[in-house]
Amino acid sequence: MSKTKRIIITALLMSLQIVLGAFVRIPVGENLNIYFTYIIVMITAIILKPTEALIYAVVEDNLAFFLFPNGTYFPGYTLTAVAGIMIYSAFLNKEVSIRRIILAKTAVNVFVNIALNSVWSAILFSKGYLYYLTASTFKNLIMLPLEILIFIAVYRLVQNSLYANKLINEKQLLTNKPVI
Repeated sequence: MSKTKRIIITALLMSLQIVLGAFVRIPVGENLNIYFTYIIVMITAIILKPTEALIYAVVEDNLAFFLFPNGTYFPGYTLTAVAGIMIYSAFLNKEVSIRRIILAKTAVNVFVNIALNSVWSAILFSKGYLYYLTASTFKNLIMLPLEILIFIAVYRLVQNSLYANKLINEKQLLTNKPVI
């Protein structure tokens, strides 16, 4: 794929993620929302090389904040964005399977969304770490199976187009491979 095409695709994904993050969310508690941006992040991690994905996460997180500020700027959330996309990249960049999707989404929900974001919430807001850890654990574990199913459905819809445009290879096609 040409550099120009890669930059255009990256910019389109970033734009979609920023708009989706700014306008589509379901609030469920103090600093606790249900977002659908993970779909774009996972697809981006599949398409981009890990170093490109890292740069993407830093640029997207900061650009999203400055275009649609929500509270005070906190660099910890940039670290969250980087950690999330790097985990997705580690699991999904070379090969995509239902098992890898489950492992990637579970790792991000547990280590990034629950553990790391609870630290940032405890630093920024009035309640302690255990409060945010409990609320985040409940929300993330309830949402995990649904998020996995939504991602699988969306990815199955877009994978042929990604493959036809040489954005993914055959190992990144999600076929009827066995789960384990």
